[in-house]
Amino acid sequence: MTRILIVEDEPSYLDPLLYQLTREGYEAYGAATGEEAWSIYEEMEFDLVLLDLMLPGVSGMTLCRRMRELRRVPIIMVTAKSTENDVIVGLEIGADDYVTKPYSFRELLARIHAVLRRSLEGQDAGARADAVRTLSCGPVEMSVAAHEVHVHGELTAFPLKEFEVLEYLLRNKGHVLTRHQLIARVWGSDYVGDTKTLDVHVKRIRAKIEDDPAHPTLLTTVRGVGYRIGA
Repeated sequence: MTRILIVEDEPSYLDPLLYQLTREGYEAYGAATGEEAWSIYEEMEFDLVLLDLMLPGVSGMTLCRRMRELRRVPIIMVTAKSTENDVIVGLEIGADDYVTKPYSFRELLARIHAVLRRSLEGQDAGARADAVRTLSCGPVEMSVAAHEVHVHGELTAFPLKEFEVLEYLLRNKGHVLTRHQLIARVWGSDYVGDTKTLDVHVKRIRAKIEDDPAHPTLLTTVRGVGYRIGA
């Protein structure tokens, strides 16, 4: 049975979600604080986390980072904020999708289904590509299995989505990938946002792998199309 952890401090959201998701056939657990959620998360394996951004004590952002460091579990971020910056920050620290309050249960359920499906597809793709454990281009060397990236021999931190964007580019070294291809591969074909999220991730990747990020020579833009890494 698919197991979901709901981290939500408002009983008016938490209690109905526990009931509705259980009726949908999920094994649902709830936590009202970041501390409580972390305690549960450390002890149990989950297939998905529904994480409220605004929590008392440990914030949703901090909790998301800690969860990602422990294991790779799909996370849907729930926020009362809908500004572009809030959404980008949430996605950058590891959230797979987001939903803004107030939301309908039908919308949330559709997002849960989509994220779980992409997770399974990603696991299948990862298994098929497991034979290719090391990817490289110029000063960049990626160990896929270890989830590590070295730049000029130095271990460099890459949050999950940056890692996945870079991995897909490296697997297609020398080929132009459209923005649509990158977004569909990393965020899923049913992603409803615009391309700005991808562009922000590319900018952050360049800051780590380029000698002069303002004039990139390794990860280049093909105007009107997308991006390419390598010649």
